[in-house]
Amino acid sequence: MQYEGIINKTINYIEEHLHELLTMDDIAEQAGFSKFHFHRIFRSSVGMSITEYIRVRRLANASTALLYTNERILDIAFYYHFESQEAFTRAFKKYYHLPPGQYRRLMSTMLKNKEESYMDKQVKGWFLSGSDPFNYEMGIDRAVVHQGKASGYLKSKTVLDSANFATMMQQFKADKFIGKRIRLSCFLKTKDVEYFSSMWMRVDNAFDDVLQFDNMSNRPIKGDTNWNRYSIVLDVPSGSSTISFGIILSGRGHVWVDQFTFEEVGKDVETTNLEIQSELLDEPLNLSFEEEI
Repeated sequence: MQYEGIINKTINYIEEHLHELLTMDDIAEQAGFSKFHFHRIFRSSVGMSITEYIRVRRLANASTALLYTNERILDIAFYYHFESQEAFTRAFKKYYHLPPGQYRRLMSTMLKNKEESYMDKQVKGWFLSGSDPFNYEMGIDRAVVHQGKASGYLKSKTVLDSANFATMMQQFKADKFIGKRIRLSCFLKTKDVEYFSSMWMRVDNAFDDVLQFDNMSNRPIKGDTNWNRYSIVLDVPSGSSTISFGIILSGRGHVWVDQFTFEEVGKDVETTNLEIQSELLDEPLNLSFEEEI
């Protein structure tokens, strides 16, 4: 977690310059590390090299351009710094399993015929909860994506103030993670978030007591932000029964999410648990409120 701020700053820099020439020297300079050292840090944190990440993000943006613009394939290829249409086609086909032209024809037809049904579908594995879930909408977005062909989203509809909130979430049994420290990561993008948005994770026992919890309240995401990577690290102690996780939106705004991952990490990785366990006192104190801190 010690490099999370640096990684976030770097990803944000990449997002803002995807259509420009990006070199390892420029990126390492932004991060303040040698390019060889930062290459190792980035791969360890994100799970792919900086070069791979840039290529994946350029291809994702190119796929959106193919479906939602009339730009020529050659122009899209050059805009995202592929040296030729042939090089773009090879890279695109490797990732999307179709050449760009065929992808545009096939997916555009599917979207035209089924866009409305996509909006009405529930998101497999996810459910909407919170204080006012009927004032929010969750779904799948095929225009704003981080990787692949789709992202999930949570957005406000008729929200009045910050007292309203909703979460797009999942729950699963904790059995496979008992005694382990796990890291939940994802990519988030926001627009017009007025009060608060974040990722969250909670570990409960069989009595629904909270054992571990982090909702990023000490590092909230507000306003308009590019795609960036966020992480939560929690322990799953003995007696854990359920792990819950998702994204939360308080008040008005729009949040996109993509590429959730769970992984076991070592005890040398610091947890982000926000539940502070207070020490049990030997006896009561300051009963007359005369003592100051």
